[in-house]
Amino acid sequence: MQQPSGKRLVIFGCGYVGGAVARRALAQGWRVTALTRNPEKAARLRDLGCDAVVAELADHDWHGRIHGPVDYVLNAVSGGGNGIEGYRRSYLEGQQSVLAWARGTSVGTYVYTSSTSVYPQQDGEVVTETDATDGGSEMAHILLEAEGLLQPAPWGVHRAFVLRLAGIYGPGRHYLLNRLREGHREFPGSGAFYLNLAHLDDIVSAIFQCFGASAAVKGGVYNVADGQAVTKEAIVLWLAERLGIEGVRFNPELTDPRQARRRQMGRTTRPHRRVSAEKFRRELGWRPQYSDFRAGYEAIFRAEKA
Repeated sequence: MQQPSGKRLVIFGCGYVGGAVARRALAQGWRVTALTRNPEKAARLRDLGCDAVVAELADHDWHGRIHGPVDYVLNAVSGGGNGIEGYRRSYLEGQQSVLAWARGTSVGTYVYTSSTSVYPQQDGEVVTETDATDGGSEMAHILLEAEGLLQPAPWGVHRAFVLRLAGIYGPGRHYLLNRLREGHREFPGSGAFYLNLAHLDDIVSAIFQCFGASAAVKGGVYNVADGQAVTKEAIVLWLAERLGIEGVRFNPELTDPRQARRRQMGRTTRPHRRVSAEKFRRELGWRPQYSDFRAGYEAIFRAEKA
């Protein structure tokens, strides 16, 4: 969906997803303002053509430096490190700061990127937007609290969308592929649990689908996933075959180095569920360009050869 040129977009959290959205918006002739805590990233954003503001999102001293009215806002912050407290400051306190700023301006459409980690289900069941629970971890509790600030759309925001993103992969972000290329042939733990994925390009298209939704759509909470949940083992073995690598296996006796971070975030169990994005498809007409992980990784391989 192509929106008219000349629109105004403000991005909070201009990282992997936010940066891709900025590039597309600039290509469409939009004016883009991005807030980042990193001066080097701000310089790169200015080189792209963005107005860049260096500040801590959770603080309020930047409010007078970004003026409205604004057609679109994207809040695509990441955890920011420092464990659960960094998570709370980025996601919850950051959201509170943006909404305090919005009360003094005018925001047309607000898109907030949350995560499917709010679904802690462990039996391989299909989950929809009504199945979220903060029982999974303290991280999930923070995410749901931040989401709740947008439901209903607060003062200063015409409508708000919460997009719960599945596992993000794409150019420059493919952990399993990197591990294989680095020579790893044993993967820790079990590969029998489901992974739910969304390619970067499809996440960007989902965000623009919200920006361009008809006036009759008043916002809401939506999952963004390719809808083809697959076990981690199936992905690794397919990648290994695609690369011509033999002898790859999972070893339950090996410790996953990322498990410590999960425990730090209050998660003691690994979710095992299939995330449905049918609501988003049905209500906003979104369709992923990459229907499953195979299509997405083949696009990565093609891009690397180009």
